[in-house]
Amino acid sequence: MSAPSRAGRLALWSGRPMRARLMVVVVLMNLLAAAISGAVIIHKARTATEVETASSMAVVEPLVAETLQAVQDAPLHGLFRTLALRFRGLRHVRVTLLDSGNQPVEAGGRREGTRRAPRWFAALIAPPAQRHEVPLMLRGARIGTALVTAEPSDEIDEVWGYALALGLTGLSLSLAMLAILSLAFGRILSPLAQLAAGLTRLEQQDYDARVGRPDTRELAVIATGFNRLAEALGAARAANLRLTRRLLTAEEDERRRTALELHDEFGPCLFALEANSSSIARIAATLDEPARARLTQRTDDIAAIVKRVQTINRALLNRLRPAGLGQVPLARCLELLVREAARHHPEVVVEGRFAPLKAGYGDLVDLTVYRCVQEGLTNALRHAGAARVTVAVAEEEGSLRLTVDDDGSGLAVDPGEGRGEGRGLAGMRERVEGLGGRLALVPRAPGTSLRITLPAETPEEEAP
Repeated sequence: MSAPSRAGRLALWSGRPMRARLMVVVVLMNLLAAAISGAVIIHKARTATEVETASSMAVVEPLVAETLQAVQDAPLHGLFRTLALRFRGLRHVRVTLLDSGNQPVEAGGRREGTRRAPRWFAALIAPPAQRHEVPLMLRGARIGTALVTAEPSDEIDEVWGYALALGLTGLSLSLAMLAILSLAFGRILSPLAQLAAGLTRLEQQDYDARVGRPDTRELAVIATGFNRLAEALGAARAANLRLTRRLLTAEEDERRRTALELHDEFGPCLFALEANSSSIARIAATLDEPARARLTQRTDDIAAIVKRVQTINRALLNRLRPAGLGQVPLARCLELLVREAARHHPEVVVEGRFAPLKAGYGDLVDLTVYRCVQEGLTNALRHAGAARVTVAVAEEEGSLRLTVDDDGSGLAVDPGEGRGEGRGLAGMRERVEGLGGRLALVPRAPGTSLRITLPAETPEEEAP
């Protein structure tokens, strides 16, 4: 068998439902049983037909002798008629009476009639052709010949009727058995379909999936193990989410404390440096040249450095803790973020669409939404080469849905090239999944869509 034909047959068999495979096996077993039964029937019928035909041919000669002995005084024409009538009762043979000149006189035995058996079946059953001549002797003289020919048609018709009845009965029983087995297999294998659906739900991180306990002992063990596994995964998932939320809370608390220290310590120090620089500049204005010029230059340098440090400090504070988050509505903070991104990238159209949102959804959720919008904008503006970026946030059915769409170069085919999942996206995914949400990057024509779903409220944290 060639490799392509073998592969084609495997393709027809592989991937089929178990129920269909079992039914195919049962059908093949029935066909094999039918073939063996048919072979046995044909063999037995052929043997029986040979025996019956031989027995009928052996009866002809004694019957001729007995008839001739009984009607010796009858006229010749009446003798042939009497012989023909005697031969008409014989089965499996056809007798043709010939006179002394070998001319047909009367025909006796079985005559050719309408056959019920098809020719192919008769060819399988019929024994080899047999022919026998019996001389007709009367008072020592030969008056003719009885030409005896084997004619097993009636036996073959009987065997065909028996085989047809047996075949129809077997076919009916097989169809009934297939119907019963199909229903039985459906009932028996239905728990496997439930297990497959449950595994799909587990793959989609739905750990509430459970399957009923089937009646079959082996499948019941599997179902019990599946439910225990789902319960263990759900517990582990819940524990991981609690731990992640605690880590995020601890991280944001540390960011908040760091930002407060930068604001409370660096701010006054920088303000003092700026005030002293201005005081020195005023003092320098009262001095004579060249000291005045040198001091003025130094104070200008100090003022520029202080301004630069103040700018860096404000940017650092915004990264550590977005300004106004928690004090002003979330939608307003997002609008300011989009407006700032548009100001720094005037060549790109940046739009924000924020449906009516609550003022806030809790510190963790607000921060996660803000960070995801921030990171999504950064990726689209820096790496996508987009001409338009659209940000949308809406609350739907107890969930916050966030999308960042761009018309840029789209996702790279090879994650190792172009726009792979870098640290920013990995951090976003960790934050989102830590709150029980979902994140997906979806290709669009043209560009890419970042889609995030978050629960609108997070459960209360347990006390450590």
